[in-house]
Amino acid sequence: MRHRNAVPEAWRSLGGIRKKGNFHTVLMIRLARVGARKKPYYRVVVIEKERARNGRPVEVVGTYNPRTNPATVDLKRDRIEHWVSKGAQMSETVNRLFSKTPATTETAA
Repeated sequence: MRHRNAVPEAWRSLGGIRKKGNFHTVLMIRLARVGARKKPYYRVVVIEKERARNGRPVEVVGTYNPRTNPATVDLKRDRIEHWVSKGAQMSETVNRLFSKTPATTETAA
């Protein structure tokens, strides 16, 4: 007999996401603000939909700095594609940043 609060093995790999009631939590890829007052700077995070804007994320997958000219966007495209394949939904803003940012080929350093 399994313990009633036991987390299924498949969900442990998703960062400890638990079953709530009769449904599983929905993951979102959205912005979390980390900049100072009047100096916005954002992290692109994978987070449960019900959590607060700056709540604990499952994973940080990029950054966005709108203050530079042009705005600086640094995304881990492979990790974003991984989470989207697992069922995570992108916010409208992240989807716009993802589609506008060209895919860069990484060079060996």
